[in-house]
Amino acid sequence: MMRNAIIIVTLLLLLFPQLSRATPEYAEQTGAECLRCHLEGTGGKLTREGESFREELKAKGLHRPLKPFQKVVRLMIGYLHLLMAITWFGTILYVHLLLKPAYAAKGLPKGELILGWTAILVLSISGVLLTLSRIPSWSTFYTTRFGILLSLKIILFAIMVTSAGIVTFILGPKMKRQKATSPYSEGGRFSLKGLAFFDGKEGRPAYFAYKGKIYDATASPLWKEGTHMRKHPAGSDLTDLLQTAPHGEEKILSLPLVGELILEKESPSAASPEKVFYFMAYMNLILVFLITFVIALWRWG
Repeated sequence: MMRNAIIIVTLLLLLFPQLSRATPEYAEQTGAECLRCHLEGTGGKLTREGESFREELKAKGLHRPLKPFQKVVRLMIGYLHLLMAITWFGTILYVHLLLKPAYAAKGLPKGELILGWTAILVLSISGVLLTLSRIPSWSTFYTTRFGILLSLKIILFAIMVTSAGIVTFILGPKMKRQKATSPYSEGGRFSLKGLAFFDGKEGRPAYFAYKGKIYDATASPLWKEGTHMRKHPAGSDLTDLLQTAPHGEEKILSLPLVGELILEKESPSAASPEKVFYFMAYMNLILVFLITFVIALWRWG
């Protein structure tokens, strides 16, 4: 912990230079004479070009001149920041657009959770360092176009991190506890909620419903890890999907029959953890598009 703190403090010192001032040294850095921006050589009132240059700096947020070494450090941190953003956002897009949230509703794999939270941690630290290298004062966040867009990006990111924490530490354990015990009733009668327990994962049987009957596909080599052809998950009613399958229903009827499906009306008063999970999943997908749009405005708008 002490070593990490020293590294962070060192990076802060490297990326936190002095505020720019109208000095001969600054004019020497830019290659411009003092009279180009000031009416008098000693400073003071700005010319029209000087005012335009100042407003341009405010709009872009370039308030802190960096030395060559500091620029190299910022480039490395910016690259890491961008890489982690691509990793995190890319995973969200892949899961939500291709695999669908149902893939994660029954519990995210440990590896994906570690990757996600590593990306969040790195994005947070690198984002703070990059912000300190560009923002000279709190007023910049609401007085410049650059600062306003940055503030909006930070707020959207904070919402995503908050929802990730709720899903990981609150909703995830609740959904896992719901599936920790077998919820079907005696006599082989399954509700949809009870059927969801038999998803073929972590040693559980792989059951699915077809035309009101429950079939056991645990022993079938076509249902590895509780998924048929990597598309159709066990633990759900697949009547509509299997009717469009390339094979006939004799393949289904040849599987062991273990019970029947009963449809129960769910109480509309309370939202289940799974419903809240789906809401947050699609909310994060929308936030990804919003953040990328803000970045587009920030860089090229």
